Amino acid sequence: MAAPGQPSPQQMAQMAAMQQQFAAEAAKRGMTPEQFAQQQREQLTADAAKLGLTPEQYVAQLRMRAMQAHQKQMEAQRQAQGSPQPGQPQQPQQQQQQQQPGQQGQKGQPQAQQQPQPQQQTHQVPVQPGQPADPKALAVAHFLRSQALKPRTCILDGQRKDMFKVKRAIRAIESPAYAKAAAKKNSLLPPVTDRASAENVFKLLPLSLLALRVSKVDPHEGHNHAKPKNRVKGLWTVKIEQHQETDPMMHYVWLYEGPQWKQKALAAAVVAGIFAVVLFPLWPVMLRQGVWYLSVGMMGLLGLFFAMSIFRLILFCITVFAVPPGLWLFPNLFEDVGFFDSFKPLWGWQESKKKKGKKSKTPAVANTSQDATPSATTTSAEPASAPSATPVKRDLTARVEEVEE
Repeated sequence: MAAPGQPSPQQMAQMAAMQQQFAAEAAKRGMTPEQFAQQQREQLTADAAKLGLTPEQYVAQLRMRAMQAHQKQMEAQRQAQGSPQPGQPQQPQQQQQQQQPGQQGQKGQPQAQQQPQPQQQTHQVPVQPGQPADPKALAVAHFLRSQALKPRTCILDGQRKDMFKVKRAIRAIESPAYAKAAAKKNSLLPPVTDRASAENVFKLLPLSLLALRVSKVDPHEGHNHAKPKNRVKGLWTVKIEQHQETDPMMHYVWLYEGPQWKQKALAAAVVAGIFAVVLFPLWPVMLRQGVWYLSVGMMGLLGLFFAMSIFRLILFCITVFAVPPGLWLFPNLFEDVGFFDSFKPLWGWQESKKKKGKKSKTPAVANTSQDATPSATTTSAEPASAPSATPVKRDLTARVEEVEE
């Protein structure tokens, strides 16, 4: 046994594991353990100052919350396992063994299935879900929703959600647009003076369950089957993490959908349109005649468009043989241009791609012929030019030339 005042071997092992975990977290952020500890102390001091407490009081409050959460978790485990609460008499072991065969005979299930399964670990967030969201947090969420955070779609609990990075949210909070909105548009936005205050403003989102930190998981992990081939590339399946931190490279998922008045107005317009179409026989005669004339006019314009397309195709087929390369009526009719630009110009000749290729090659051939002529007529008086990359073949056979007298 360890001497009084000295830690036991189990406590020493726990302390060593905590130190290793602390060093790993510091290395993950590219800092030394001392720098990481200093950053944690500064963040703790800022959080305590925000609540109007001293660091010691804030630490004591956090410890009390952790103890209460641990007690609730232990009570939940006891209730799941069916163990008696403290202070209640325990049944003898023989009586429990006598009750188990009777229970098996009643339920008809083996004993291995009746044993309590280990409870899965739940993600604990240091907030109270029953409380309404903070108005300041709602103002921050509404502002960030209107900013370009480059969100990407992810799957959370089988639902599609928008995910963003912390660094982009902090950058938007530190931007002049946030200061302008806080000064003129929305007075509920907290003021931001430095990086620490920007992070404190961002922390309002997880505290009010408007956005939570998530991490990527593989939904097929632990399965023996192969990965499906129809997986969407870039579509993450995520889970909510227990510790809500503000590292710049971490991902948060939006749980705040924003004002829904646009969706409600669109749904009401769709329902009204469906009712209007269904109740068409009850419309006044003038409205029904107007709709009929409008539909006939639209069908006439559509038929005129198809007739013009067929006529221009026939005209092109005739002019291809009569006046090559062919004439197009409204050559930009099916181009990716505006409505009025589709009918400009009135006509145009068919452009051939082969002729374009020949035109591009012709100057190069002319230049090479011009360059080759001076090289063939150079004299010894002129300076020798640099040797060409391609060797020139010369005819060295003997020849007899006729001389005119």
